[in-house]
Amino acid sequence: MHTNVSISENGKNLFWDAKGEEKLSKMGWAFVDRILTHGNDICLLLNPSVNAYRRLDPHFEAPNQIKASAVDRGSMIRIPIGNEKSMRVEVRSVAPDANPYMVMYSIFKSGLDGETAKIKNLRQAERYLPDNIYKALDDFKKSPWITTILGEDVKGRYADLKEASADRCPRALGTFVKAQEVQFHHEVYNQFLWNLF
Repeated sequence: MHTNVSISENGKNLFWDAKGEEKLSKMGWAFVDRILTHGNDICLLLNPSVNAYRRLDPHFEAPNQIKASAVDRGSMIRIPIGNEKSMRVEVRSVAPDANPYMVMYSIFKSGLDGETAKIKNLRQAERYLPDNIYKALDDFKKSPWITTILGEDVKGRYADLKEASADRCPRALGTFVKAQEVQFHHEVYNQFLWNLF
């Protein structure tokens, strides 16, 4: 669920700068820096299920590398070609089963109000998103930033729900979706549809 975001004020796209690097304004780069800084903190909000972590792979459409690039599709954030109306940033590591309200809230809150690590080269940040939900849960629980944006109570309840969900799943799912899984779910889904007629 690639999420494209930009910010406008009085009809002016604040992410556009014809002279900026990749034509992204300083404000846009600061927005990207903050999201990358809090990438591990908000990962559980962007990827709320066990299966979501099987998708996070730099060789596919949901990259796990916490960096930004206009051309490297292994980056968590891509900066698409844009103009004064369409300039935006694309957060590519969002799972399709994520709550869109939580996704938009965490991206905008982090991008606007988050801390910045002042990463020297946002294109080469040598950090990765968690490869399983338990690591993401650990990052989420330890994060002061999540406490700031959600509050202690909501943070705790959300973590408890996601942990209970994770505990119901097999621990070692592996990194690939197996053909048998696709066939089983495809068959179940088709049976469900056929029973409607």
